This record gives sequence, C-alpha cells and structure tokens, in this order.
Amino acid sequence: MAEAQNIPVGSTTAGQIAVAAESTVATRMSAPPSFDVADFPVPHGREEEWRFTPLERLRGLHDGTATADGEGVKVDVQAPEGVTVETVGRDDARLGKAGTPVDRVAAQAYSAFEKASVVTVPKEAVLTEPIRIAVHGQGGVAYGHQVIELGAFAEAVVVIDHTGDAVLAANVDFLLGDGAKLTVVSIQDWDDKAVHVAQYNTLIGRDASFKSVVVTFAGDVVRLSPRVTYAGPGGEAELYGLYFTDAGQHQEHRLLVTHNTPHCKSNVAYKGALQGDDAHAVWIGDVLIEARAEGTDTYEMNRNLVLTDGARVDSVPNLEIETGEIVGAGHASATGRFDDEQLFYLMARGIPEQEARRLVVRGFFAELVQQIGVKDIEERLIAKIEEELEAAVG
Repeated sequence: MAEAQNIPVGSTTAGQIAVAAESTVATRMSAPPSFDVADFPVPHGREEEWRFTPLERLRGLHDGTATADGEGVKVDVQAPEGVTVETVGRDDARLGKAGTPVDRVAAQAYSAFEKASVVTVPKEAVLTEPIRIAVHGQGGVAYGHQVIELGAFAEAVVVIDHTGDAVLAANVDFLLGDGAKLTVVSIQDWDDKAVHVAQYNTLIGRDASFKSVVVTFAGDVVRLSPRVTYAGPGGEAELYGLYFTDAGQHQEHRLLVTHNTPHCKSNVAYKGALQGDDAHAVWIGDVLIEARAEGTDTYEMNRNLVLTDGARVDSVPNLEIETGEIVGAGHASATGRFDDEQLFYLMARGIPEQEARRLVVRGFFAELVQQIGVKDIEERLIAKIEEELEAAVG
C-alpha cells in the first residue's frame, strides 16, 4: 500500500495499486463501528485515526467532558415547495441508516443528541432551487444529527453552511434512492475559535449519483470524515474538497469510500492551500474495494500548495483491493510551493509578481469551485479566496 505522509515542501508522491492480503489495514478503523460511545476507548493521540489530531484542542469532544449547554448552534432549513422538513426523536428508523459511527466523537454525537432534523425529497421530484441549511454557532457546545433523504429518481442540491462560534460534534446522513441525484455543498466558514468534528455518511442506491463539495476555510479545529457505501450496482460518487488553512488552524479531512457492490464508480479530488506558522492540513483518503465489488472504477487525488514557511501537510492516500476484476483504481498525492515556471510565464508577459501569484492560486482552485453549481455560493467562495490571498501574498 502506497503512503505519503509528513510531505516536505516540493515533494510529490503517486501511489500504485496494491492487492490486499487478509490483514486489517488503515482503511479499517481500530475499533468496529458502533452507536455506543462505550465501545470506543478515549483516544490518546497514538491511535492511527487520531495521530494527526490535536486532541487537547477538541474542548472535551473526544473524552466526554464536553456537555451540551443549549446554546451551541441554531439550525435553519429553507427548502423549496414539496420538500418535507421534520424534527424527529431518536427512535426514527432513518437515523443511522446511512452509516454507523466509526470513532468516539461520532458515537458521542449519536448518543448525546436529543432531536434530529430530517429533510425528505419525494421520489421523482426535481428541485430547481437548492435546499439551504444554515448552522450558526452561538458560542456553546452542541451535538447534532441531520438526515437528507432523496426518493427514487429525485434530484436536489443541498447547501450546508456553518458559521459563528461553537463546539460541535455531528453526524450527517445522506440517503439516495435508486436513480437519485444529489449534490451537497458543505461550507465551514466558522469564527476563529470554533471546533467542528463531523462524520458524513452516504448510502448510494442503484444507479444513483452523489456529488459532494466540502469547503473549509476557518475554525480553530475542523475534522470531517466523509464515508460512502453503495446499496446497489451502478452508483457513482464524486467527492471534491477545497481548503485554505491559516496560521494556527488545524483542518483534517478523512475520507473512506467502500466499494461493496459491483460496477460502481468513485472519484475523489481535494486541493488545499496553506499559509502561516503552524497551519496544519491533514488529508486521509481511503478506498476499499471488497471482493464482491467487481467492475469498480475509482481514483483519488490530493494536491497541496504551501504559500509560506511554517505550514505542514500530512497527506495519506490508501487503496485496498480484494478483487482483480476491476476497471481501474489509483491514487496520487503532491505538495509543493508555487510553480516557478508558471510565475515566470506570467511575469514575462508583464504581470506583476504578486498578481501572478494570485492568478496561480485562483487557477489551482478554479476547477473545484466550478463543481459547486450554485452561483451565489461560487461568488462567495471566490471572494473568500481573494481575501485569503490578500493576506498570503500581499
């Protein structure tokens, strides 16, 4: 299994396909998934799934000392006509259907929430306007659970926008019926002191299509764990991510795509830029192709651009294959500074150095911003990138 970690500036790694043996590897967490927080020991930072995370900055989410205080977050859902928005109790059968917690914080979030929000798009409904879910932190601690369910052949775009200050642990479930198409845009635009740890679970039906765009700009610590499984053949998943890590921030994205059904596809592409002392970005990309998942086609990629000294990137692509009957599989990771040839090309045509640097970074992120497909969100993110670049390159 190819691995790239603690990558120095300027290095490039490209993983090759590895055929898995019978042993358990990094794509399998150290503890079996469980809804019961007692099934997970308190992490100490030496565990594989926690070794990059600054546990002392999680404000007690990992050891059970963070207590919900009722002032954590305010959630507002705006949905087009025909969409059902419900607040349900813990006994609702849809909760946890998309996936089970895989670490102690996710299990704590599942054990501690009181009410969950369920948004349902009926079968064959094609929404022309996005569903917008605003999660605004109000300075306290909160545990949450959100379910987005699409009926068969329904189509929708969902924007989840995180702002304000909070210590939040949550599970978010996406359930796609057969032939459904869902695009999810998750924005982390928190205040500087916020802590956000979440597990995103997606269950993709037969011939259904799922696209996720995760955008992380702010917060003290953000750790997101998107996970994808398939409920039938023909499913497709596209997982995109964009992050801009500032001085002192820790941003961690840990993905797992489990190909457990034949003839499904997945494509993962995450890009990040870092600036400032102790800026730390972590990307873990795991893909598991089970023995029964013949005909799988998958690829994952992570690219990082380091803008200043003092920043650190940990990028670890993992690929585990249990069958040789696949269409294709691969992964790659690279980290470096500005491309001197690109800068020279632009400057040779009369573009000042600082503007040339901005153009390079904008081009670096452009293809991911275009995946969003919601004009006002794209414009907001471009403006945010410009704001970050102003601080980075002056």
